[in-house]
Amino acid sequence: MPAIAVIGGTGVYDPHLLEDPREERVSTAYGEIKVFCGQWRGKEVAFLPRHGTAHSVPPHRINYRANLAGLKKLGVRFILATAAVGSLNPQMKPGEFVVLDQFLDFTRQRPSTFFDGGPEGVVHVDFTQPYCPDLRDLLVRAARTLRFPVHERGTYVCTEGPRFETPAEIKMFQHLGGDLVGMTGVPEVVLAREAEICYASVALVTNFAAGIAPYRLSHEEVVAMMKAKEKELRQLLWQAVYWIDATRVCPICHRAVAGPVTGGEPK
Repeated sequence: MPAIAVIGGTGVYDPHLLEDPREERVSTAYGEIKVFCGQWRGKEVAFLPRHGTAHSVPPHRINYRANLAGLKKLGVRFILATAAVGSLNPQMKPGEFVVLDQFLDFTRQRPSTFFDGGPEGVVHVDFTQPYCPDLRDLLVRAARTLRFPVHERGTYVCTEGPRFETPAEIKMFQHLGGDLVGMTGVPEVVLAREAEICYASVALVTNFAAGIAPYRLSHEEVVAMMKAKEKELRQLLWQAVYWIDATRVCPICHRAVAGPVTGGEPK
């Protein structure tokens, strides 16, 4: 049973990140997911390509609840995720890594909780530290050890997608304190906390956002930057995975929900 999982975003689809990956299908109350399990330096690790192995699932159609419920069912207790982002902050340049520490949620149509009332009751989970501080520290330390350009903090703005944002929206996000913009980080981070799984995300800046970049944005540009930095991103992730103590109990994430969860799944 893998205690550690990597969720790969745009440009990070290949299950051969792992040694001898095997495909597993996991049924949940929210649907079935496909995940790959394998070894990394003696550790059992699960790999979940967020958009599918062929990048066929757009951000607003990802079954986030099934993904997180499935990983929980597999026994995952620690998740490292990747994100391709546009920058709103001139200090965060294309090609640089940012370890996220806060988010602003501008999604509109996504089921964003396991707690919908009924038998599960009404649950309010603390989000003072949305991303696991211990996993964040490991990602920062890994980037510095490898001498990659990294920003220790960044506020991620999540939009609904799949369109890119307007310059007016980007200006608004800047005024609200946003540093980076993407389309997939929420509700993933929320569901991980509700499932009592440690979760941290490393973002790769692929471009400046609309109205800042002096040209029209394209998905091809994003993919090209992810491809150029693929080797570095893998090294960063696997160094952090190597340092994770899978037996550790996190006082913030692993005890986020008061009392037992009904039904054996995060709901």
